[in-house]
Order: sequence, then structure tokens, then C-alpha cells
Amino acid sequence: MKYMTLNQYMIFLNKYSRIIAITIPFIVFLLSLNLLSLTIDGSYRVWFEKDSKILLNYDLMREEFGNDIGVIVAFKDESGIFNKKPLKSIESLTKKLATIPYIEKVDSLVNYQHVHLSHLDEDNILVNNFIQNINSLSVKKLEELKKISLKTKGMLNSFISKDAKTTIIFAKLTPNANEGMDVSGVIMQKIMSLIREEHGKTGYSYWLNGGPVMTQAFINVAGRDATLLIPLSFLLVAALLAFLFKNISGVLMPICVVILTILMVFVIQLLFGFKLNNFTVNIPIFIMAIGIADSIHIFTIWIQERKSGLDNLNAVKKTLDKNFLPIFLTSLTTSIGFLTLYVSSIAPIKTLGLAIATGTLFAFMLSIIWIPAMLLTLNINIKQKTKNNLKYSNNSYGVFIVRYDKIIVFFFIFLVGVMSVGIPKLKIDSNLINLFDKEVEIRQSAEFIMENITGPMSYSIVLDSKKQDGVSEPNFLKNIERFYRDYQSAFPKDIRHIDSLLDIVKEYNILLNGQDQIPDDKDLVAQYLLLHEISSEQGAGLTGKVDFKRQKVLINVSTNIVNTSKDLEMINFVKKWWSNTGYSVDITGQTPMNAFLQKDVSKTLIYSFFLTLFFVSFVMLAVLKDIRKLWILLVPNIIPVVLIIGLLGWLEIPIDMGIAISGAIIIGLSVDDTIHFLLKYFDAQKRKRKLIDSFNEVYSYAGKAIIFTTFTLALSFSVFFLSVFTPNQNFAIVTISALIFALITDLLFLPALISSTTQIKKK
Repeated sequence: MKYMTLNQYMIFLNKYSRIIAITIPFIVFLLSLNLLSLTIDGSYRVWFEKDSKILLNYDLMREEFGNDIGVIVAFKDESGIFNKKPLKSIESLTKKLATIPYIEKVDSLVNYQHVHLSHLDEDNILVNNFIQNINSLSVKKLEELKKISLKTKGMLNSFISKDAKTTIIFAKLTPNANEGMDVSGVIMQKIMSLIREEHGKTGYSYWLNGGPVMTQAFINVAGRDATLLIPLSFLLVAALLAFLFKNISGVLMPICVVILTILMVFVIQLLFGFKLNNFTVNIPIFIMAIGIADSIHIFTIWIQERKSGLDNLNAVKKTLDKNFLPIFLTSLTTSIGFLTLYVSSIAPIKTLGLAIATGTLFAFMLSIIWIPAMLLTLNINIKQKTKNNLKYSNNSYGVFIVRYDKIIVFFFIFLVGVMSVGIPKLKIDSNLINLFDKEVEIRQSAEFIMENITGPMSYSIVLDSKKQDGVSEPNFLKNIERFYRDYQSAFPKDIRHIDSLLDIVKEYNILLNGQDQIPDDKDLVAQYLLLHEISSEQGAGLTGKVDFKRQKVLINVSTNIVNTSKDLEMINFVKKWWSNTGYSVDITGQTPMNAFLQKDVSKTLIYSFFLTLFFVSFVMLAVLKDIRKLWILLVPNIIPVVLIIGLLGWLEIPIDMGIAISGAIIIGLSVDDTIHFLLKYFDAQKRKRKLIDSFNEVYSYAGKAIIFTTFTLALSFSVFFLSVFTPNQNFAIVTISALIFALITDLLFLPALISSTTQIKKK
């Protein structure tokens, strides 16, 4: 196969430069017309693959017991809930919420199905709404109702707080509500209108939580980040480019590369049916950082050659000659770093990795095709420098490295040793609420509910008695009773409320037999359940508590906001407890689902890191053709990762999804600087330059560009500090720190390592 030489390529570029300069943007903009249909998906389902076992188990639970997703409305009255004003607000919201599309059922303090004996006939059990005819209630009656609610397990820490000042209203969604953006949008629009109206009447602060609220929060956060962070990133990078090149072309061309790449990546996303989510909405910022890096290397050398006196054609040729291999390798290794994220089973991380890898390669193509074509077309004049100004301006760099090489190497070894001590202290946390910054309303709402009434997080525990009508078996129910006691004893602070069929059976047994225990007679239990079903309002009996065959029971557990490790500890307790009973158990719900992601978060970090390391090593081995030189590439790129992971451990910052994706990205980006440094160094050595002169030449041709690209990347990623999505903030902290570590390592440790080993060999 015959390859095109650089001379032939330059002839081609020079001949068709105008056509290339116009055609590429035209095609990209034409394809981009379809991007108007690109939407943001904030649903919880976006975090899981379609065939995820976690998601399938959750869907099975919803098929058997109904939709567990709904909207929680909480509010507080310092005078107490058992006054007419707050009770009327509860009644009003209960009725109005029921009229909203996709709301199947609304439960609250006023319509709680209260089981009690008739005042007229004590042998007659009544099941009716707990609070009726609010206007006619006397102060004495309200106090009586308050005492009943605080003694009733189904209401306490569920619909009423211990101090009787805070209440919750729960609007359950219909089974067919798919939690997509369209459904959540409709629900939230109606609910917010209703809440504003009620607030105007009462002055209460109403706190919202639940599935649709969470979905809308994800969408709102993603939209906020996109509209604020992306323009800011463009402005910051444009300002930096203007400062570096002091040339309008040096600003516009790299920015155009970024814009064209972003559009092309989104076109591909749309083509494959992907929707934007809280990770992929930030694709433009990633592309900004990565795409600009290639352009900086191109422009830095091109301007340098033009200032040295070369004409435009030869300056472009020399620029490509010096940069093609380094830029190709850095683009390849960066793409590899992002592609390894595809091993993750967390869908947004997977799609982000694929999107940025594609964008990196497209940016590379634009950098070696479109930018040279533009430079040839525009033929920009650059003022030449005198010969004195063309000499290396940093001769002291090489002298410093060679003189203090061993000190530098030992300092880095010491630093790595100290930071490594922090690695065992690392923890992983993928808690759903903690994904949001403290200023985001849904987090404030969850914390309000936790502080004032109950746990805002929940587990759905599905118990299988293994036989039809097994839920009436006394032994099965007594096991549930023991589980209640042991579970709450094991986690007294974090288990706030437990609710199941057990509470109904015991409530009837107290009323009819005066005993707070499970009857030993299965038929009696069955009679209690039948009595409850026929006495309750339609849909308020055993719906959502047992399956159709009455073989399974659903236990709902409300928990505090805890880190993922604690969630898993509580989940594993459930599995272990029931493993010795002869019954089977499955734990699902959105809180456990996100806890189960912890394993995927850690796998993403570990697998992507080592895969990146392996493939980057393979690529560089193909280039260096000498396995003995490979360690010089690997060591400087492992050091930044060790330093940053150790730092996280020392600072006790938990690893979340934002940090998990950074491991491979750090390797992919930091290796870019190492490649530029080593290729320039090996080139100088081939020309038999002295060690000091080699380092000076490397710094002159690559050092400045490495510093510029590092600051560009850091500046681009710094906008994530302004995000209200915590993984984005943590990604910024980790990646920027790692980039700075990588810069120092490549410009100090790497040459010092080369110098010290070279000196040893000479001896």
C-alpha cells in the first residue's frame, strides 16, 4: 500500500485549501439541523442499561405491588398540625393532588384509613378517614386525634412527626407513569401551580420530594449547567487564547474546531438514539478542553516558525512535521482513556466515554486538515523576530534538571510514599441526594423531611413466603415481627419507619383480642385481612402490600440520608437475616438501586484505569519499538494518579461517579504531555545533542505548549466548580489537581529521571 508523503499532502492541502475550509463546516452545520430534537433525560432509568438486573428486579416489584414512585409534599406548623389551618391545607392538597394527571392515589393524615371500634357498638369495627368535618372539630377533639395519631404505628413517623408539627402528603403515580421527562414535566408543572396557590393562602413553606421531583431536578440542573457553564467555558478559553497568541486567528480557529466537533458529536449521539443526561450535557466542556489542546500545539509551532522567517507554506509544513505524530498519539491515547469508560455498566458514564472518544478523534482530524487549510487560505502575516530572540530563552532549565536530578527524583519518591498512605482511607459514595449541591432544593427538601419527620430515602423489601396465601401464615408474620425488632435495633438512628401487612394484622388483633401480637391461627389472620379489605375505601385495603397470589409481602422501610457504604450495610443485613429463615428476600427501590451502583463505580475506576494503562503502553511500545524505554512513559503517568487518589484519602473525599470517570481520563490526558516531551527528547538525542541542550530544546518546542495546554484544560474544567451537580464539582477538583501534578511531573520528575539514569549508565 502506498502512503501519501508529507510533501504530497502539502501539495493537496495547498491546492484544495479553500474547498476544505468551506466544505467541512458546511457539511457539519447541515447535519446539525436535526439537533433541535435532542432532549435531556433526567429519569432514574438513565443510570441503568436496559437489561440491567437491578432495573428488571425493580420493574418486577412494581408489576406485583404497583408503582412505588410518587410525590411527597411536606410542611411544618410550629403551632402543631392538629389545628384547623394546617388540617384544612392537608385536606385541600389531598383533594387537588388527586386531580392531577398520572396521580393514582393520594395518602395523607386526613384520609388515613383509621381502624377503630364503633362508639355505638364495640363489637363493630370501622375503617374510615382519620379526620373528617374539620370545621366542626373542637379543641378537645383535635387533642384526642393528636394522641391517637402519635400512638398509631401507621401514622407516626410517616404522616405525622413525633412533635406533631410536621406532616407529609404522598401522591402515588399510576402504574403506567413511565417517569420520562414528558410525564415528570406535566406532573411537576401542575403540582407547582397548586403549591404556589396553597402557599398564597397559608404562607407555609411546602417541601417537595419523590420520583418526578428528582427527575425534574436532574433536568433543571443539567439545563442550568449547560446554559451557564458552556458559555463561560468558551469565554474563558477564548480569553486565554487571545492572551497566548495575541492574534484573532489564534482565537477563532481553535474555537471553530471545538464548535464543529461538539456539533458532530451531538449529531452522532442523536443518530444512535441517545438522550442528554447530567453527564453528557457537559460534552461541550470536555470537547473544549481536549479539542483546544491540539490547536494550541499547532498554533504554537506555526507562529514560532513564522517568526523565525519561514514563509506560510513551509511554516505549515514544518508544523505538521513536528506535530503530526505527537498529536496523533495524544489524540489516540486520550480516546483510549475515554473509551475504557465503556466498560462501565452505568449508562451515562458509558455514553460520555464513547462521545468524548469520538469527539477527540474528530478534533484531531480537524486540527491536521481544517486548520492547516485555513492557515494556507488566510496566509496570515506574522512579525519576524530577530536572531537574538530566536535563541532558547530557557538555557537554565536544562542546567537545573541535570544539577538537581537525584534530589528531584527522591523528592517525588518521598511524596508518592506519603500520599500512598491515604489510599486505604478511600470510600465510595453514590448516594442519590448527595449528587446535588446543598443549594439545590431537592436536597434541602430531603434534609427537611429527615430532620423533621422521617427518612426521605426508602427500601422496598419483597418477602416471598414460597406458597400461595402464605402471607396469612402466623410463622411467616412472626418472622417479619422479629425482623422489625432486629432491624431497628441494629440501625436505631437510620431506620426511621417500617410499614407492612404486619401492622394491619396486629392492629386488628389489638382491637378484637386486646393483644399486641400475631395470632397463632392462620384462619383468624385471613379473616382480619378480609375484614380490612371490605371495610376500607376502594384501593386503600391491601393494595401495594401483598401480591395477587398473596404469596409475597412488601415491607417499606424509610431511612435517613446515609452514605452508600451504610446503605449497603443495611441492605446486606436484610439479606443475611432472611437467608436462614427458609423464605426468600429481594431488596429494591430507587435508594438500593443507587447503592448497588457503588460496585459499578469502583469497577469503572479500576477497570478503566488499568485498561487505559495497558492500551496506552501498547500504543507507545509500537512507537518506541523498545520495551526498555516504556517505563519512562509509564512512571510519570502513574504518579499523578497515585498522588490524587492518596490526596482524596487524606482529605476523606468519597469517590463518586465524577471521580470514578477521572482515573482513565487523567491517564489519557497526562500521557499527552509525556508523549510530546519524550518524542521531542528522542528527536534531539538522534541528532546527538547534549543532555542539557536536549532538555532546553524540548522545553522550547514542547514545554511552553505543555504549560499552555495544561492551563487550558484546567481553565476549561474549572467551570465545573460552579456546577450544582456534585460529581461535576468533584471531577473538577480531581482532574485539575491531577493535571497540575502531571505538569510538574513531566517538566521536573521525567527529565530528572532521564538525567539520573543517563548519568548512572555513563558511570
